[in-house]
Amino acid sequence: MATDSVRWSVPAFILIILLSIAACEEEAKVKPTVADTVPEELPDQESWNSTVVFSDSGRVRAILRAGHIRMYEDRKETLLDSGLVVDFFGRDGEHTSVLTAERGKVYDEHKDLEAYGNVVFRSDSGTVVETEYMYWENLNRLVRGDRFVTITSPTERLQGYGFQADQDLKNYTVFGKVTGEASIED
Repeated sequence: MATDSVRWSVPAFILIILLSIAACEEEAKVKPTVADTVPEELPDQESWNSTVVFSDSGRVRAILRAGHIRMYEDRKETLLDSGLVVDFFGRDGEHTSVLTAERGKVYDEHKDLEAYGNVVFRSDSGTVVETEYMYWENLNRLVRGDRFVTITSPTERLQGYGFQADQDLKNYTVFGKVTGEASIED
């Protein structure tokens, strides 16, 4: 009698194992859910740790490096994040200044640039602009911003709200609530 119960329990055990395997195979066939994506939010091109050269008539105007770049052709804009660095060059090709920021946006039609977050714009002559937002006009080679700004040159330090400058930072203006210090040479 003990032998019959052993024979009966072995086939039952094998049946239970086969059913368990079949159930696992069915679970594996279930497809994972995919989050709904809006096509307008997907970039037409995307790259990481890239360099983009802006030129006009064969002359380099700026070299941009960014950790992450997303291009949207319909919106005619390129979004930059994960840190960006832009080197600017004068009309004769000499390096004039460098801009660093956390993120930015390029308006593709005119190649204008907006920079956001810990923006530092440093000229090769030693003038430094620090702000949270800056807009660079490619055509006029001007930078401007409407937020709090600190401009430090070899001879002065100005603070205020809003500014405009040439991309070489040789000529600049601070617009509102200006305070500062200046060195006067004999």
